[in-house]
Amino acid sequence: MGERVKVYFAACLYYSGLVKLARWWMQRSGQRLIILNYHRATGGDLRRHLLYLRRHYRLLHLEEALEELYSSRGTERVRGRRTLLVLTFDDGYRDNYTHAFALARELRIPFTIFLVPGYVGSCSPFPWLEGERLASRTQVGKIAFEERIYHLDHPKGRNLLARAIDFRLRKAQSVAEREAFLTGVRRALAVSASVTTEEEPMLPLTWDEIREMEESGWVSFGAHTMHHPMLASLEDPSEVDREVGQCRTLLEQKLGHPVRVFAYPFGQPKEVGDEGQRAAKTAGYDWLVTTVYGINTPQTDPHQLHRVYGEVSRHWLVMAAQASGVMNRLMKFVLQR
Repeated sequence: MGERVKVYFAACLYYSGLVKLARWWMQRSGQRLIILNYHRATGGDLRRHLLYLRRHYRLLHLEEALEELYSSRGTERVRGRRTLLVLTFDDGYRDNYTHAFALARELRIPFTIFLVPGYVGSCSPFPWLEGERLASRTQVGKIAFEERIYHLDHPKGRNLLARAIDFRLRKAQSVAEREAFLTGVRRALAVSASVTTEEEPMLPLTWDEIREMEESGWVSFGAHTMHHPMLASLEDPSEVDREVGQCRTLLEQKLGHPVRVFAYPFGQPKEVGDEGQRAAKTAGYDWLVTTVYGINTPQTDPHQLHRVYGEVSRHWLVMAAQASGVMNRLMKFVLQR
């Protein structure tokens, strides 16, 4: 479904009153927790998203919300209170500090960032952003890659190359292999790892920025592996353990307190794999967060928490309809017909 069609569909749901009805029904159905899954904070209208969410939901830090959700097990259902909702930002981009943090302080809205500490303070973009960046910035006219010639004087060729690079980065069998591959691609495309002024918001956070946000009380942090590999693709189980366990150890050293929540990179079951699940449980996290769509209840497995996609570039009406659950239910119904 195209974005314009989604906005039209969401507007119909919102102005017909179905989104409001879905929110009411969720409140009447007992304790629920919605975890929104953002990444970047710029490139859309985050302020409008936050104003809507503040008006209609009860916004908490993730750990606080999870404590409340699971403490309600076996107790009488609470009716009439606004549904719990948590804003999460994966990876830790610079614009989470320059834009989201500024809005959090102004609007008094808490949120949680899942950090990739292996890249904190780096002056280069995260590796998983490099496909599009390298393909768009190169001045090379064509390149042979993966037994195919890509003609880069056309947008289609650049897009195809970006996707091919992204695929290889995701499927790397080790972080070292991914970094070596990326170094070779940068050399072949004659693009440096340094960024332009316009690209600075995509850089990783620094430790000073992280400490300032946490000291404010409006931002909390969780773990997201050391280097954000696709865990299911890693060949060596010991590397899976290091990515998951060392992430917690380093964050606890830097932040000075326990880190209890972990978000899987990519987050779908086939991308996590059995070794990823095992390593996360072995590392001792209390709660594990996926990217599987869903709204959490006290009966949700705390090691398989669901999230709702919250891309900031989407119209606030789409976000409102998705957070209420009504948009996904109706789309699923239509697709099954």
